[in-house]
Amino acid sequence: MATFDNKTDQMNGSALYCKFQEDFKYILLPVSYALVFVIGLALNTTALYVILFRTKRWKPSTIYMFNLTMCDTLYILTLPFLIYYYADENDWPFSEPFCKIIRFLFYANLYGSILFLCCISLHRFIGVCYPVRSLYWLSARRARLVSVAVWACVLFCQAPVLYFSRTRVCYDTTSPELFDDFLVYSSVVSVLMFALPFMVVMVCYGLMVRKLLESGWRSEGGAEGELGTLSAQRSKQKSVKMIIIVLATFMLCFLPFHLTRSLYYSFRYLRQITCNLLEASNVAYKVTRPLASANSCLDPILYFLAGQDIRSNLTKKCKPFKLKPPCLGARPERPEMVWRWDWWGHSLGREQNEARGESTGNLGARG
Repeated sequence: MATFDNKTDQMNGSALYCKFQEDFKYILLPVSYALVFVIGLALNTTALYVILFRTKRWKPSTIYMFNLTMCDTLYILTLPFLIYYYADENDWPFSEPFCKIIRFLFYANLYGSILFLCCISLHRFIGVCYPVRSLYWLSARRARLVSVAVWACVLFCQAPVLYFSRTRVCYDTTSPELFDDFLVYSSVVSVLMFALPFMVVMVCYGLMVRKLLESGWRSEGGAEGELGTLSAQRSKQKSVKMIIIVLATFMLCFLPFHLTRSLYYSFRYLRQITCNLLEASNVAYKVTRPLASANSCLDPILYFLAGQDIRSNLTKKCKPFKLKPPCLGARPERPEMVWRWDWWGHSLGREQNEARGESTGNLGARG
């Protein structure tokens, strides 16, 4: 095995020995984790407060956002122990069971966040591309069932971490003698809980952008003439920009982390590899770890607090926006599209339909 944490070990039984100098890690990780802890805890507790105490009706988007915020909050609560661990130069002062619990919570909530981000992207994709069908597909009951399934999947897939974690060095991977088995497990988890959700997120948002840019998909009612057209175009441009920002954030936070970790694990497993190459991959992996942690700070901003309805609830300065029921003589050929993108979770077109359903006492229960 290669050396880690300034120790010398044999690398996979070969005659090659490597010794790393990781002094940078004892500054980079405690400082970055401390910033994520302070900022992320403030943002996510604010989001939880709004969900629990300022939201009267839980829609499917509310349920997904609550679970995402819980994942981010639980993830953040593990950071103080890791801050102490790395600041003390990899000396774990607590018990081995506690090391297992911290590592388990760390990765369970990291991948839980990724899966719930995937659920939110699917939710928005259906709302934008299939606005009529979404009234029946996207129910609060289905969202609760999906959330339970996601938590069960995360707990099942991360349970082996309880076996691989060891002390007195609370390894980010596992002890050297178990690394070969850990590599297989880590590869499967990376594919199931990152690669597949990543592709789903990319495809969903890509199709949403294409749908928004279609010239024939435009507002039908209320937005008439040149003024309505200009308003619709501005709203579509804003929506596309927000989708690009969300995708860029997702890629920046999770893609470098998983790529460098996979590369580092592969180099560590190979028997014939130079120490310089192995150390370079190790440094790259350590540098990208704070990026994955930073996502827990960005989620409340991009997916929650940026929503117009949430800002109004939080500041108490704006009354909730309500749509009047349509006149009895109106017979629109298709659902009216509301050109406002609310990153609280409302989809284009869906908000108008839900409001209309509430006025008739029929479709409103589907939100």
